[in-house]
Amino acid sequence: MTDTAAPESAEAPEPDSAPPPSATSGPATWLWVLMGIIVLVALVVGTRPDDTPRTNEDRAHALADTLKCPTCRSQSVADSDAPVSKEIRAEINRRVESGETDQQIRDYLVGRFGEDVVLTPAATGVTGLVWVLPVVLLVAGGAALGFAFRRWRRRSPVGVTDDDRELVEKARRELELEEDRPS
Repeated sequence: MTDTAAPESAEAPEPDSAPPPSATSGPATWLWVLMGIIVLVALVVGTRPDDTPRTNEDRAHALADTLKCPTCRSQSVADSDAPVSKEIRAEINRRVESGETDQQIRDYLVGRFGEDVVLTPAATGVTGLVWVLPVVLLVAGGAALGFAFRRWRRRSPVGVTDDDRELVEKARRELELEEDRPS
């Protein structure tokens, strides 16, 4: 039987001669950058305050939504039907009509019922961690993934060795011998 192996010059070029994948920036990189910009713009637009003028009724309801009913369990003053919530809503309406600011009304109610009346905790001290920690963890996780992906991308491609070529040639010869044998 004759050796049907191709001459050395006809072989495919070594993978080491191609530029590493991280050296070229294809359209995928620009798509990721564009997607990041779109997300950033959406976040900025979504977090802008609503500048439309509100009526006194809207202000009173929005304020009642941020306060917790003193007798109910985790229910806002706006949602509760408890007698004390009805009184607080009436007090809020009276103070809004008299021209007090939201902060003045909130301070009055905190002075009367304590800090527990506020549904949204202050972003200071230990309660500040409730606001900051999820964001920090999200950013750290994203950075860790980014570093891992970069490291995986930088790995050099595995090259074909002469031993690998010999094994493939040996397997081809054995396959040809099996095909040539009569069944």
